[in-house]
Amino acid sequence: MRKVSLLMLGAAFGAGAATLATNARLINSVIAAPSETYRSLNLFGDVFEKVRSDYVERPSDQKLIETAINGMLTGLDPHSSYMDPKSFRDMQVQTRGEFGGLGIEVTQEDGMVKVVTPIDDTPASRAGIMAGDVISAIDDESTQGLSLNQAVDKMRGAIGTSVKLTVTRGSAKEQRDFRITRDRIQIRAVRTRLEGDDIGYIRVTQFNEQTFDGIKSAIAKFQSEIAADKFKGYILDLRNNPGGLLDQSIAVSNAFLERGEIVSTRGRNAEETQRYSARPGDLSKGKPVVVLINGGSASASEIVAGALQDHKRATIIGTRSFGKGSVQTIIPLGQNNGALRLTTARYYTPSGRSIQAKGIDPDIQILQDVPDELKGRDSTKGEASLRGHLRNGEDEKSGSQAYVPPDVTKDKQLIAAADLLRGVKTAAQLMETAKEDAAPKPAAN
Repeated sequence: MRKVSLLMLGAAFGAGAATLATNARLINSVIAAPSETYRSLNLFGDVFEKVRSDYVERPSDQKLIETAINGMLTGLDPHSSYMDPKSFRDMQVQTRGEFGGLGIEVTQEDGMVKVVTPIDDTPASRAGIMAGDVISAIDDESTQGLSLNQAVDKMRGAIGTSVKLTVTRGSAKEQRDFRITRDRIQIRAVRTRLEGDDIGYIRVTQFNEQTFDGIKSAIAKFQSEIAADKFKGYILDLRNNPGGLLDQSIAVSNAFLERGEIVSTRGRNAEETQRYSARPGDLSKGKPVVVLINGGSASASEIVAGALQDHKRATIIGTRSFGKGSVQTIIPLGQNNGALRLTTARYYTPSGRSIQAKGIDPDIQILQDVPDELKGRDSTKGEASLRGHLRNGEDEKSGSQAYVPPDVTKDKQLIAAADLLRGVKTAAQLMETAKEDAAPKPAAN
């Protein structure tokens, strides 16, 4: 039996965007089940028949089967799930960078739907939805007990229609209602601007099919606009980027590397290990690079940050990343049967680090100044906090700041990146300043 599958990386399966990869491989092995397994399957069949015949209302056979499958998968880890045919089609559309919805990346934590990040310039971000918000109800229906796919499906709908989201925010469990109108979500995966007249700023919001082309265009644009002797370097902003396509993360890393391994993926069996290396031709022509990350930077973002950090090609500034170090394989289940989203491997940085439930530690940690009204809800708990996550030793880490000031003049991480590239401050000076800023201040008399 041969099943064509697609590798994928990402923090969440989103209402606004899904995460899928294009690096195909074949799964050819079929493992014989022991007799005990077949006895357990008979038990499942007995329960199924009892529910069909005796439940108070006649249930849908298809619904029962899909729910059982999804229960089996979600019991493995937070990122494995079953996608019904509609969800599978939606995901394929979303990875092309244009779809209908609210524009929210979500995950499931302790049975509740949690926002990983709202996508820039979407109805959700304009309405005020924030990273870390827990969506407790959709159109006044509790999300408790819903699968992630079910919750996502309820948030989708026709463009121009509205949906009411009830969110719980912060340690005080403040509840707020948002009425949001669905719209066509056109993801600009790459946004650029000149930082001053000597630095190229590139923000990557997610890794979809458009990302590498956007990076390549941005680099060419800056090289034509900034004189080579004046060009200080690039700021690559991956903050609150939840991930996406594996091949795109590899291509983006390759844009700044001349040679060397970018990432490896390792499955259950040694023969399943795959290594991905840079091809000659650093598009950035060796210009200095600073990468910005935070608690909302996950998966494909962490691949890029880890590769550039291990090769000492970039300085990483910000806060520890999310820590999603696993690969999901999309296995189509035949016509009109949807697809299986199954965790099949872990990925490793070039030095052999697994960032699963640990994240990427920045070279220079800089905390943002958070407004009083947002304190306590400016961080993400990370992969290590997700129930059923893949374990990674004793030193797992959770919780990292994910706040980015909307006013760039107050963005301490961005300012530090520019100062480093311009030589205004050294890395040691930035670390010392950050340490002083983070130290408790004495109370005024």
